[in-house]
Amino acid sequence: MTDLTLGGFHHLTAITANAPGNLDFYTRVLGLRLVKKTVNQDDTTAYHLFYGDGDATPGSDITFFDWPAAPARRGTHSVTRTGFRVSPASIPWWHAHLVASGAKVSEPSEASGRLTVAFEDPEGQRLSLVADERNPAPHVWSKSTVPPEHQILGLGPITMSVPDLAPTEMVLTRVMNMRKVRDYPVSAISADTVHVFEMGEGGPSAELHVAVEPGLAPAREGAGGVHHVAFRTPDHAGLAAWAERVRGFRIPSSGEVERFYFRSLYFREPNGVLFEIATDVPGFTADEPLETLGEHLSLPPFLEARRASIESRLQPLGD
Repeated sequence: MTDLTLGGFHHLTAITANAPGNLDFYTRVLGLRLVKKTVNQDDTTAYHLFYGDGDATPGSDITFFDWPAAPARRGTHSVTRTGFRVSPASIPWWHAHLVASGAKVSEPSEASGRLTVAFEDPEGQRLSLVADERNPAPHVWSKSTVPPEHQILGLGPITMSVPDLAPTEMVLTRVMNMRKVRDYPVSAISADTVHVFEMGEGGPSAELHVAVEPGLAPAREGAGGVHHVAFRTPDHAGLAAWAERVRGFRIPSSGEVERFYFRSLYFREPNGVLFEIATDVPGFTADEPLETLGEHLSLPPFLEARRASIESRLQPLGD
């Protein structure tokens, strides 16, 4: 019987309206590696850019659809902040680095028991750097602008906002087998609460934080906002089991979707946030070697015949 335990986050996909600027911020300022330069498979006029660690490890990727969208409107029914894990000793370095880069950044503070630096990218994408007390060794990218000891370890925690916890909690715990482990205030001046759900072995790489904010208006998707969050399952058998489980709870879904670099299942939790479960295999080396990931436009085999047409409609990235 397949173990239906999610391994943490697989990736998070957001929206940019400025692909060249996005590439500059996530590679030059955050020091992430462009591990795959491809297109949105459902809208090939748009780039799909994947940034991760030196080895393109599942759980390290933040990805962006390049759409000419208006700025997102912040609100509930949405993912509101994306965490990146770093060594606890790296927090002061990162704060100084972000200040020097001109990013909008807050002073280090404790959030849910961990030292955290909240900041934004140039389009207002809300991000944070979170001290990972386990301090795992980074998958170093030798060409990163960030020194090896300070490089980002991967995603997590990720925070979403809902107006009503009960239906979301039901899906997280009964369908997705997450565990509710603690809660904390949204802020020192708010009566709203964030509830923490963990997957697998737990820890910041496997925590989904759900803020219950009934007073917020609904978010509107756009540049600087998040499109969806993806969770890890090891292989195709695992995804098939998840598809069957979601079906068994009568939750509408996409069914299994072949993305070439991974296989996916998409569905919305009851408050409207788009979830994806994605396989760790085959990974980004399916069509190019690890040493040269992201250096050229990659297309899955089912789009390769259209390469000339697709490339003609993409703007230069300046990379």
